[in-house]
Amino acid sequence: MPIRAAQRPKLPVPAPASPSVLPIYLALFAVTLLVYARSATFDFINFDDPDYTGRPLSFPNLIWALTSHDAANWFPVTRLTHLIDFTLFGAQAGPAHLINALLHTAAALLLFAFLFRATAARWPSAFVAFLFALHPLHVESVAWIAERKDVLSACFGFLSLWAYVANRRALSLVAFALGLMSKSMLVTLPALLLLIDYWPLQRFRGWAAELRDKAVYFALAIAAGAITLFAQQSSGAIRTIESFPLGLRFANALVTCCVYIAQLFAPVNLAVFYPYPTNIPAWQPTLAAIALGAVTTLVWRARHSRPSLLTGWLWFIITLLPVIGIIQVGAQAHADRYMYIPMVGLAIMLAWGAADLLPQQPKPLAVLAAVALLTCALVTWNQLSYWQNSETLFQHAIDVTPANYLAEHNLGSYLLDKPGRLSDAAIHLRAALDLRPDYPQAQTDLATALAQSPGGLPQAISLYQSAQRILPDSPVIRDNLAKAEYSYGLSLLKQGAPADSIPHFQSSLALSPANPEAENNLGTAYAQTGHLAEAEKHFRQAIHLQPNYADAHLNLGVTLANANRPAEALPELETADRLQPDPQVERDIETLRRSIKR
Repeated sequence: MPIRAAQRPKLPVPAPASPSVLPIYLALFAVTLLVYARSATFDFINFDDPDYTGRPLSFPNLIWALTSHDAANWFPVTRLTHLIDFTLFGAQAGPAHLINALLHTAAALLLFAFLFRATAARWPSAFVAFLFALHPLHVESVAWIAERKDVLSACFGFLSLWAYVANRRALSLVAFALGLMSKSMLVTLPALLLLIDYWPLQRFRGWAAELRDKAVYFALAIAAGAITLFAQQSSGAIRTIESFPLGLRFANALVTCCVYIAQLFAPVNLAVFYPYPTNIPAWQPTLAAIALGAVTTLVWRARHSRPSLLTGWLWFIITLLPVIGIIQVGAQAHADRYMYIPMVGLAIMLAWGAADLLPQQPKPLAVLAAVALLTCALVTWNQLSYWQNSETLFQHAIDVTPANYLAEHNLGSYLLDKPGRLSDAAIHLRAALDLRPDYPQAQTDLATALAQSPGGLPQAISLYQSAQRILPDSPVIRDNLAKAEYSYGLSLLKQGAPADSIPHFQSSLALSPANPEAENNLGTAYAQTGHLAEAEKHFRQAIHLQPNYADAHLNLGVTLANANRPAEALPELETADRLQPDPQVERDIETLRRSIKR
């Protein structure tokens, strides 16, 4: 049986540029930018930002943006904006942050335009838009350059909704398509169209008619969803049932819905990453299911008298579905950014619910709304400060979340590149491995830290080997292990332990064969242990890889001379002296020439 809206007169549709709402647009623009403009002084962070930025606009990069499945997603419009950023501003993070802030501001303005056009309710629409603009849960989407896709898709999504309400179907479809190409989480927009047809437009004509009317929207959503699933599946981003059991996923999904609602009212201890729980006590999802079921029952029963509650509640639930974790992508339990569009539904419930409950109390409601929005702005200002750089961001995440292995790792990785912070980096990288021993990225970064520490090479090699067993096809781990093996072999050779250095040079060459320095030093180790034939073979290989390698020619010449092959040794020494003149080598050449004449 189709849902039918309450029978009441059609609402008037005011002109968007009505003078009565112009101050709201101006205030929304100014306040949002005032809160977020400080992000223009922030840095990139070392979590996803490097995967999204750093490419200029060019024809090959344009093709990459349109077709790439990097980062386990397909969002060509978002990638295009990052290409333009780098072309215009280079590696500066400030302008990219400012663009995110401007897009967030535009999204808030478009949200207000859509709601006011659909409802003619000025102050409830304004409250929802200001709450969207100023709520701390949205800091992550705005302050994180890699989350440009959130603010961009919301701009196009709200524009699509406004155009739909204004009966501009072509614009609505184009905006929806661009929104899907910014972030595919917008696939739920066709369902939102069904909801707003029920309320506030009050023109729901039954399921069959509505689905026919929105067939193109659903077709676009299905296509975008299929492309995204393919990108995520092919990149290995979709987690297996073994790593995230289905029962745990459903339990986490139920609890997460309640967490998001709680964060709307108490946005405290917000973090860039929330670790996935290894287990959830049964009472938590049970209580969450009861609470969610109770709210659903209440809004359903009130659907005729207060249809805004049903639309708002279903907006929240439906837009969360793609990221609720039944299909688990990534290792997070939940994420602030996932509430960017879903929170609008809860805000609609608050705004219109309060107006319905207290229709004769506009002043107390206005004061309460103002206090709530001012509080949000202050908390957002404070939350934004944690996004200055990777150190402030991940240290905060460590402070407010338990057992946050990813924050420990990313903080350690950031400090690893800072002069004089090597010991601090190692502390956090060890903490990450203590929390998750099979974390290959932390293993490799800790190995890198140890490789730069006195006496740390043996443990570094062990960590690289452990990481390679987990990710055997990783070229970065293979190259790092090859370098560590070579460095340790060289250290042993310099310490006068050539026999001990040999297996490390061999391991390095097995991982990275085209290394003339490793071949030369392996030859030196063999020569020092009396294995002249093996030494000759590796010196010749070093010369083959690098014909003008003076040390290899010199070492080969000395080895051949020691093997009583002076005629073969002489040209090698002469070549070495020509490439790198040395008085001692010249004397050795003269001695060798005299011995040949005799």
